[in-house]
Amino acid sequence: MNLRLFRIVAWTLAGLLTVAVVYVGLNREAGQKLVAATGGGIGGPFALTRSDGSQFTDRELAGSPYLVFFGFTHCPEVCPTTLWEASGWLKELGKDADRLKMVFVTVDPERDTSEVLAEYMTSFDPRIVALTGTPEAVEAIKKAYKVYSRKVPTEDGDYTVDHTASIYLMHGDGSFSGTIAYQESADTVLEKLRRLIANG
Repeated sequence: MNLRLFRIVAWTLAGLLTVAVVYVGLNREAGQKLVAATGGGIGGPFALTRSDGSQFTDRELAGSPYLVFFGFTHCPEVCPTTLWEASGWLKELGKDADRLKMVFVTVDPERDTSEVLAEYMTSFDPRIVALTGTPEAVEAIKKAYKVYSRKVPTEDGDYTVDHTASIYLMHGDGSFSGTIAYQESADTVLEKLRRLIANG
């Protein structure tokens, strides 16, 4: 009787293990397909303005892996935290950081002029290029990177902006590699960045 019960339990566990393996495999495959499908649709040409007033286009990023982060200077937490962390990553990467580029694109061009961005970016690594532009130009790059942003009125009659908080990882040929989530662990981020740099 005990032997029979043991066999039933063993076969049940084996069946559950098989189902689990198949489930994980299918979900991994689905995830890979999703990344591949999304990767083909993120990024593209753009023309914006640097914080010094000069023009900056996607052509200046060609040939080197790069990061794209969207935010705004009136952001109370996500943007300054992310830019401060990114400054730390660049420092931690040492000489490898010279092979990587990063841009910070405002989602609030009405308030974030070149002058405002120039002052704001003094708190962060100077290698991070801040970009603004006309509302139309900003909408175009948001669409290219599938970025969400929405103005939210505040009680004092002003507004804030809800927006995508992830950083986009891009290869030097302009293809999408992945993302860095808000407040992702530094060790994980540095591993992603080193892999991006190695793959170009």
